[in-house]
Amino acid sequence: MKEQNEQLEHLAEIRTMMERSSRFLSLSGLSGISAGIIALAGAFAAYQYMGWEAFSSHEVYETNAMRGGRDYTSFLIADALVVIVLALLSGFYFTWRKAKKKGYQIWTPTARRLAINLLIPLATGGIFCLILIFKYHLVGLVAPATLIFYGLTLLNASKYTLDEIRYLGISEIILGLIATFYIGYGLLFWAIGFGVLHIVYGALMFNKYER
Repeated sequence: MKEQNEQLEHLAEIRTMMERSSRFLSLSGLSGISAGIIALAGAFAAYQYMGWEAFSSHEVYETNAMRGGRDYTSFLIADALVVIVLALLSGFYFTWRKAKKKGYQIWTPTARRLAINLLIPLATGGIFCLILIFKYHLVGLVAPATLIFYGLTLLNASKYTLDEIRYLGISEIILGLIATFYIGYGLLFWAIGFGVLHIVYGALMFNKYER
């Protein structure tokens, strides 16, 4: 019996080592929670700036690009950039803290593959959204497009990290597709996708892997 238990322990150790070599396990649930809070703060800032027009389904965003001396499009782009930078910084901090606590290395070959699989579809989606804004003035489609591309990004990168990221990606894609039917409510869907879903999945990951 003792020998059998030792064999099981060795198998568990081998499995853990294989997972570490093939998956990035340092991703912290607190990264998702912090990113969600930052996204909600960004959505609230947009609402404060735009008022109820941010949730208007009767007027498409591009027809309100300049009203009352306020440039909505430029503000939304700046707001999104601030949210992205702060979310990345907070995500890196909590991931670094978890890796340090567990004795993991952060910049491993798996982490590099994860970064590449994140950046390519994410950059593609960002360029696509800029084309929608500046070439075709379809600002109302930006929120659904960002959700869909972000979901595809997570789905593409999920094979290199925790399984929960795959389900988060699928949720973002579904939400983005729904948002295409409600042009004008993009800020609301953006807050749900990047705010609420991040907090929910971050909390689930934290309770499962870090408590």
